[in-house]
Amino acid sequence: MTTNAKSMPESMIVPNDFPELKSLAWNRDPVRAMPAGEAFALYERNWRFVDPGKLTERETQLIRDLAAAYGNGVLLVS
Repeated sequence: MTTNAKSMPESMIVPNDFPELKSLAWNRDPVRAMPAGEAFALYERNWRFVDPGKLTERETQLIRDLAAAYGNGVLLVS
């Protein structure tokens, strides 16, 4: 039996658990989980508002994991 990755449930991320993601999700309820792909897109679109000095090690690892899963290992930022 083969597994189709598209049929697998997407992991969910709570913005409140990650300080910079929480600030990017200012217009949402920070304790409400969002799909991981949506969190990745939020980081990419709004990277200019991320303060790298405020990233925790846990959030840095989250960004690496999201880039690996949704960006082919790359976070497209300008």
